[in-house]
Amino acid sequence: MAALTLTDLFAVPDLDRSLQPALQQALDGKAKPPGALGRIEELALTLGLIQRRLKPAVERPVLLVFAGDHGLTRSGVAAFPSGVTVAMVDTLLAGKASANAFARVVGAEVRVIDAGVAADLSGREGLVHAKIAPGTADASVEPAMTAAQAEAALLAGAQVAEDAIADGADLLALGEMGIGNSASAALLMHRLAPAPLDDCVGQGAGHSPEGMARKRAVLAQAAARSDATAPFEVLTQFGGYEIAMMAGAVLAAARAGAPVLIDGFIGTAAALLAIRLAPAARGYCLFAHASAEAGHRLMLEALNARPLLGLDMRLGEGTGALLAVPLVQAACALLSEVAELSDVLEAAG
Repeated sequence: MAALTLTDLFAVPDLDRSLQPALQQALDGKAKPPGALGRIEELALTLGLIQRRLKPAVERPVLLVFAGDHGLTRSGVAAFPSGVTVAMVDTLLAGKASANAFARVVGAEVRVIDAGVAADLSGREGLVHAKIAPGTADASVEPAMTAAQAEAALLAGAQVAEDAIADGADLLALGEMGIGNSASAALLMHRLAPAPLDDCVGQGAGHSPEGMARKRAVLAQAAARSDATAPFEVLTQFGGYEIAMMAGAVLAAARAGAPVLIDGFIGTAAALLAIRLAPAARGYCLFAHASAEAGHRLMLEALNARPLLGLDMRLGEGTGALLAVPLVQAACALLSEVAELSDVLEAAG
């Protein structure tokens, strides 16, 4: 089989809407007033379209957590050192992170991927080894990655998604871990939404007022260094390896007809990148929650996306995406398990 290319990856088919009348008829015929379940009905219809089935099902949700470090941290955009990325990867592998706890509650498998952590993780058992490089370059002074590295990251993320789907995953949730990645995501949002940079910069993992001023100054310097607006070039200038891999995973899932649950600010930046690279990918994305991170709601608006939840979360790791899994499963159950209104009325005489 020929190796996947970027041309292949970007060739995402438009969402096939031929089943929409039948799905709507099925929803309206359930034992409830039409539209009474509101957005759960909308979600059920979307899932049916994505899976191309009148009775969609989600039985094997898988969370993919991509980890990577950012050269921007050397210029002071983060409140924590990049070594925290390694520590949290180990915590995820040990099953003790928030994402692990939530995954157990909703019955999701967790896979952790080294996209570009600035440390040798070769001995970590259970880790998916896909490292492009040990962290990106400092985007405030030079491009974050080369074109070859960006291509490799997109294709590696696609491969991770394809492997999960081949193993039986019928819903992918995307998460990330990487100190400094809210800075990278802000720059991607700035160019790809597009939006004023000040509207894109938030607290990330937490900052003092002085830290926020420094973060804004460094990101302004990065933005002034390049006028890139084309999606792939924006990725090379400002992106992170974990963000690139998440974008590749979105595109691969869309090509396979699998729904993708998008997490918070960084995850939505990855989805934004994927959708700017292949606009049809938008039809396969489900947006889990509205993050408390500044700029997330604006980015959702740029994608015409309505999140399923609003819990004031901003942790990352895919935690918000995991909490939306039961809603997705409930929407499937509406189509597959709820009685027909006609049967209920007949029984009532």
